[in-house]
Amino acid sequence: MQNPLETLYSYWNGVRVGRLAPRRLEIDPATIAPLLADTFMLERVHDDSFQYRLAGTRVCDTLGGELRGQGFLQDFHENDRATLTYALRELSQWGAVVRLATLGIADARHTIDIESILLPLAHAGESITRILGASVPTSRPPWLGHYKIKKLRLINHEIVWPDGRPYQVMARAVAQQPFTRSDNVVRIVRNEKRTFRVLQGGRSDAD
Repeated sequence: MQNPLETLYSYWNGVRVGRLAPRRLEIDPATIAPLLADTFMLERVHDDSFQYRLAGTRVCDTLGGELRGQGFLQDFHENDRATLTYALRELSQWGAVVRLATLGIADARHTIDIESILLPLAHAGESITRILGASVPTSRPPWLGHYKIKKLRLINHEIVWPDGRPYQVMARAVAQQPFTRSDNVVRIVRNEKRTFRVLQGGRSDAD
C-alpha cells in the first residue's frame, strides 16, 4: 500500500502540470478523500508566519488537539524554527517541496516519530500563500491521542525541487528538461537511528 505522503505528492504534481504550484481551488478534496484525515492546510500570514487553516482528524489526534489557528512552528525549538523558516521561504518563493522527519514529545516516556510533506499552493495570483501538507506517525502506540504532544524536535529535513532546479531557473532555460519520475518512488533515509520514507524526484538538498 502506498504511503499517504507519496500519494499526496503524486496528486499535487499531477495537478501542477509543470507550473510553480497548482492553485488552491484546483485541489479537489473528493479526489484525495482517503488522505484527508492525514492532511492539513497552512496559510502564510506573514513572511515567516504560517498558521493551520484546517487539519484532518488523524493529524489532530496525533498532535493532541484542534490545530486551526495555531502556528505551524510554535512547538519547535528555536533552532529548529530557524531551520524550518528557511525551508518554508524556499517553498514560498521558489516552489520547493519540503519533507520533514520530526519527533513528537508528550513527555519523557511518550515520544513518536512523525513524517510530513509540505507542498506549495498558489492562492492570490501567482503568490504562494497556502501550503498543502500531510503528516503520518511511523507507528500508532496505544497512548496516541490520549497524551498531548507538547514539543516537536526536527530530526531531518529535505528541500526538493520537483523540476530539478527552482522553477524560475527552469522557466528561464532555453530548453527545459521535463520532470521524470523514477519508478523507484521511495527511498529510506535514516538519521539518529530513526527511519522515514522520502520521495524520489528532481533534485533535493538534504539536511
